[in-house]
Amino acid sequence: MSGRFRRPRAKAAPPPGTRWASDPPRRRVPWPFRGRRIPPSLSVRTLAAQVFLFQALIMLLLVAVGAAALVVQGLYDAERSAMERSLAVAEAFAHAPGTAEALRSPDPTARLQPEAEQVRKGAGVDFVAVLDEHGVRLTDRDPALIGTKAQGVGRALLGEAFTETFHGRPTDAVRALVPVTDPSRRVVGVVTAGIEYANVGDVLVRQLPVLLGTAAGALVLATGGAALVSRRLLRQTHGLGPAEMTRMYEHHDAVLHAVREGVLILGGDGRVLLANDEARRLLDLPRDADRRQVSELGLGPGPTRLLEAGEAASDEVVQSGDRLLAVNIRPTAPYGGAPGLVATFRDTTELLALSGQAELARGRLSFLYEAGMRIGTTLDVRRTAEELSEVAVPRMADFVTVELLDSVLRGEEPTSAVREMRRTALRTTHTGHPLQPVGEVIRFVMADTPMAAALRRGKAVLVRDLRTARDWRARDAGGAERVLEYGIHSLITVPLRARGVVLGMADFWRGAGSPRFEEEDVAVAEELVARAAVAIDNARRYAREHEMAVTLQRSLLPVGLPEQDVLEIASRYLPARAGVGGDWFDVIPLPGFRVALVVGDIVGHGMQAAVTMGRLRTAVLNFSSLDLAPDELLGHLDEMVTRLDSQTATADDDHVPLTGATCLYAVYDPVCGRCAVARAGHLAPAVVDPQGRVTFPDLPLSPPLGVGGHPFETGELELPEGSRLVLFTDGLIESRGRDVDEGLALLSSAVAHADRTPEETCRALVERLLPERPSDDVALLVARTRRLSPSCVAAWDVPFDVTAVPRVRGEVSRRLADWGLQETAFTTELILSELLTNAIRYGAPPVRVRLLLGRTLVCEVSDGSNTSPRLRRAASTDEGGRGLFLVSQFADLWGTRYAARGKVIWAEQALDHRAAEPDPSLLFDVMGL
Repeated sequence: MSGRFRRPRAKAAPPPGTRWASDPPRRRVPWPFRGRRIPPSLSVRTLAAQVFLFQALIMLLLVAVGAAALVVQGLYDAERSAMERSLAVAEAFAHAPGTAEALRSPDPTARLQPEAEQVRKGAGVDFVAVLDEHGVRLTDRDPALIGTKAQGVGRALLGEAFTETFHGRPTDAVRALVPVTDPSRRVVGVVTAGIEYANVGDVLVRQLPVLLGTAAGALVLATGGAALVSRRLLRQTHGLGPAEMTRMYEHHDAVLHAVREGVLILGGDGRVLLANDEARRLLDLPRDADRRQVSELGLGPGPTRLLEAGEAASDEVVQSGDRLLAVNIRPTAPYGGAPGLVATFRDTTELLALSGQAELARGRLSFLYEAGMRIGTTLDVRRTAEELSEVAVPRMADFVTVELLDSVLRGEEPTSAVREMRRTALRTTHTGHPLQPVGEVIRFVMADTPMAAALRRGKAVLVRDLRTARDWRARDAGGAERVLEYGIHSLITVPLRARGVVLGMADFWRGAGSPRFEEEDVAVAEELVARAAVAIDNARRYAREHEMAVTLQRSLLPVGLPEQDVLEIASRYLPARAGVGGDWFDVIPLPGFRVALVVGDIVGHGMQAAVTMGRLRTAVLNFSSLDLAPDELLGHLDEMVTRLDSQTATADDDHVPLTGATCLYAVYDPVCGRCAVARAGHLAPAVVDPQGRVTFPDLPLSPPLGVGGHPFETGELELPEGSRLVLFTDGLIESRGRDVDEGLALLSSAVAHADRTPEETCRALVERLLPERPSDDVALLVARTRRLSPSCVAAWDVPFDVTAVPRVRGEVSRRLADWGLQETAFTTELILSELLTNAIRYGAPPVRVRLLLGRTLVCEVSDGSNTSPRLRRAASTDEGGRGLFLVSQFADLWGTRYAARGKVIWAEQALDHRAAEPDPSLLFDVMGL
């Protein structure tokens, strides 16, 4: 055999419509005959003739309808044109200069009738009439109508201009009415112009031959087109019988529209040739999709890309709207057809559902990730609870409440008493809600409420529908009813647990307009609350440690400023937001009514920094008791820091190093008004003179403590009485958004006031320069100077001869009498005699005596020797050695300090014991008698 199928000759003919592989391709039946069987008696030519007659009939009908539409449109356009022309003429005449004046003249008809007729003839309208304010004609084309009242002009008399098609006497017309107004906007008349309705149709009559000719031409063209279509139909059928064409169409239509796959056939130019019902449904094609380009159908980027590429594709999944479609594409050219392609589409709803679930899971993970980023941004318990509520509203719930134990809010360890909590955060999407406000105590005393159940189980409890649930109303039935009336209908309550301990509760509520909570929401809520619980516990532990560090820091700082008369002092210490640091200050009274001011800053933050600050402050207090000069004191302090750091360098604990600490030490002398200042890496103080001028003196700057190898220097400031000395640490003027120069400028503007007290200065600096919670701790000390009155100072230069002692003692006694201190004269003379005798006997010239009167009496004896006297107990056989012992017994305080040249021995007596006299027996004991 040749391999080709042959029809059997001996068998009966196959049924009509049977297709063989060798048969030519079938043609589609023309649309007028689709869906109905064509009788076999009809030939192909008869079919073509019927098609031709049917098309000719349709064309005739279309031409008739089009001609009628043109007539109607022409009539409408003529009427519209008449209205516009009439309105233009009436407005021009009504607004013309002199029209209103003519209406107010004694004979308006004589003045306006000629002008109205001239306008009527020039404008091509049928009439122009002028009416008075009562609607009576003053002019008209027909003189017989002058003096008669016009109809339908009431709106114009009220000031409204309009056009209309008028039906009435004297004739039907298209007219316009425009009011004429005087300068005061009062209507004094009306101008009406128009075209008679019979003349409006003349335009259409003149156009009617053109319309009929156009319609006839269209009919001829349509008939010729139908004839051409019929001839083309004959060529395309190739003698195919009507019955076979009908059966071919039925099979074709059944296959295309019965299959559950979308079929789309495109031509070589990318236009749609055929789309079955399933393709239209899956791709959501518009009704006019046939013959349109693929790019114009709005299929989405995936299907459009595949169809425009024109390449073969097998089960490629793309998204079209809310569907996932599996697409197969095959070109038609290799199979004998015209250039183009056939595409089939299969709906993969299951894949879309899986994709939706994956998208939902991704959204939840994204939400939890965002929550992890937004919750716990601060180490504040209340703020962390607020962040939890802010994250959950409105993405997860309409209302979120957070309650915490009071012990957690105080930074203490949570207790086992979890039946009473305080509402800490509340976030809603609505106003006027019925939930209890922040600050109220929430009690979970009923065992059958969802909150109590969640605390008992240690996990979340879901109440899908609060309206049908009864247990949650047990605690507060009235409040529950208000919640339901407000529209809240679903609840998830989750205990806040960290390290196995309950910290509080978080409740998620949904109201009207939101769906109920489902089990999937419970897992998200638990994860969200678990992250928040860890952040709250961290904040609680930090708050506890921060409070301990602040307490330690404040305990190491001066509890109160010491009493003294020469400086008016105010101070501030503000711990940092992230933890306390090592900033500190001190005020130390010194002999001779001098006062030492100290400000320092330790490297680092936290408990160790506070402890280190305490060590340095104690060292400064000890060194100041030696009455050292500022540069010498910082030198001793630098040596101590170096030694301590070297001892702790190999320690295992995380100690805060002392090296790098800064310190400023200043000593103010009220007698001369000078202030000696030495600083180790610290900022210079601000000086505000009595007039309010601010300066930052250029004082010698030495490296921070512990660096070593550099000497310390002392600078002196001359401070008039009433000056303010502002000592501060860098946290006052420096921050992330502000450099030192900007901070110093702000400081200058804040303190530049002449009449402010130190307390007011501190308040102004804190309000102007510091946020509510500074990022670095701040120590601030403001002192206003006072001078010791010259009348309270007495000084004598003493010859280097013991015979001068009685004379000086007598002068001192007279000065004490002038001060009214006769009761202390004996004790003072005794102390002075011993100190002055020792200076002359064991010291070096020059010798000088000075008395200072303040809240105490100070006696100072200075000489040029650097040898310091030493207190000792003399033997019974010794002739001397009892002088300093006598001084120590009768003076409240005594000591030695070194000056630039020589030394000063001083003794201080309290003035509240003026009547006390020395005990003679004690004198005898001292003298060995």
